[in-house]
Amino acid sequence: QVQLVESGGGLVQAGGSLRLSCAASGLTFSSYPMGWFRQAPGKEREFVAGISWNGGSTYYADSVKGRFTISRDNAKRTIDLQMNSLKPEDTAVYYCAVGRVPSDSGTDYDYWGQGTQVTVSS
Repeated sequence: QVQLVESGGGLVQAGGSLRLSCAASGLTFSSYPMGWFRQAPGKEREFVAGISWNGGSTYYADSVKGRFTISRDNAKRTIDLQMNSLKPEDTAVYYCAVGRVPSDSGTDYDYWGQGTQVTVSS
């Protein structure tokens, strides 16, 4: 069974940085695009960042572009999300996911981690 485990969340002051990691097992990691999504209380799940199967292409939500960086290490079967210049509106549970095709739509992702909480205080 595919398992995705996120880590690295926590409480940080506005303007600070966090690095999230996601470790994958149960799949041929390098064969799939991956993504990060987030969901804040009372809000719909939203796309944050995606990366192609070989890491050659990355794409970001407008709200995080220039502040967040997604990367992957196929040998270690991990994807990371470096989050800089954090804002209170970045507060959410962050999820990593396995996709079928590069996409900003959750419907194109088949497997999801349990999530890690990120809280940004002002």
